[in-house]
Amino acid sequence: MAAYVQEQRLCLPAAGCPGPLDGPVATCGMSRLLGGTLERVCKAVLLLCLLHFLVAVILYFDVYAQHLAFFTRFSARGPARALHPAASSNSNCSRPNTTAPSSGLPEVPSARPGPTAPVLPPCPDSPPGLVGRLLIEFTSPMPLERVQRENPGVLLGGRYTPPDCTPAQTVAVIIPFRHREHHLRYWLHYLHPILRRQRLRYGVYVINQHGEDTFNRAKLLNVGFLEALKEDATYDCFIFSDVDLVPMDDRNLYRCGDQPRHFAIAMDKFGFRLPYAGYFGGVSGLSKAQFLRINGFPNEYWGWGGEDDDIFNRISLTGMKISRPDIRIGRYRMIKHDRDKHNEPNPQRFTKIQNTKLTMKRDGIGSVRYQVLEVSRQPLFTNITVDIGRPPSWPPRG
Repeated sequence: MAAYVQEQRLCLPAAGCPGPLDGPVATCGMSRLLGGTLERVCKAVLLLCLLHFLVAVILYFDVYAQHLAFFTRFSARGPARALHPAASSNSNCSRPNTTAPSSGLPEVPSARPGPTAPVLPPCPDSPPGLVGRLLIEFTSPMPLERVQRENPGVLLGGRYTPPDCTPAQTVAVIIPFRHREHHLRYWLHYLHPILRRQRLRYGVYVINQHGEDTFNRAKLLNVGFLEALKEDATYDCFIFSDVDLVPMDDRNLYRCGDQPRHFAIAMDKFGFRLPYAGYFGGVSGLSKAQFLRINGFPNEYWGWGGEDDDIFNRISLTGMKISRPDIRIGRYRMIKHDRDKHNEPNPQRFTKIQNTKLTMKRDGIGSVRYQVLEVSRQPLFTNITVDIGRPPSWPPRG
């Protein structure tokens, strides 16, 4: 009996189960080991349950927020549909002769507006696609079909508008012409790509003098001014160009400014220098207001020479000044050719130049007389054939 009581005491908690690991003492150690393991397992399960609960709460609030946003948008569409009875499926389809109840607000038309053209930004003052100095040569054959393939964006009549921006000006390029088809092909080949890179809205007009009488360049330019405006009254810039001159740098922008512009200031035939300070020949540009201010160009210069100086005098007499590009940019190549028949030097040009102040008010755009014989819109230009009359009989010299 005493031995049994001693074995029971060995299992008391206070005793820490000392003694040998056999018999009842070993059983007590295993029980404590299993109890500690169960306690740790229960704690781990409790932590997992708590984590699962937190995740469930977070997901619940996220889904709730999404449903709340959806119903908010849905309820916001309801009043808008009520303001547009024609857009609702239950409006008046079942009773076409009834009137929908008024909401007290102004009635909104149910028709959908048609598509509107996109608003393009202004074209940049310095176009980004310019090349700079160009290689110009006139030896390769230049059929019009090739030039047309090279310029698919140019419309019938030689019209072009940039597709990606809105130009500040509408430019009419006027070319006085007779029997220069070979030169015209080269001009179109080089100038169309240049003008397109300059982001210009433009049209090209070839003013063809009918017949074989003496050539009158300035009068043809007056005709071109008037005929271009008949086709498009929005032209506000006019570039007057000889057909045998091609710019060697596309930074020479064919635009009009505050003052009349002289573009061809350095031709190869003059050693790429300005021949004299008052030279205004070859290629020039005036705005519509500037052109009208000087009464256009003179009509009485029949034959070669003198009209450019008369135009320079008109500009100076009206208080304007000539604007020119940098001489490194205003370089031009001229297509070599013999002097045209019926374009001999004008023997009266020097006398007329001295009298510009007396003649400019009566001789100009207001007094030009001509007859249009044909207007032909070609793929790359508009050809206008005109009868400008004949020169007066000059008294014999000497």
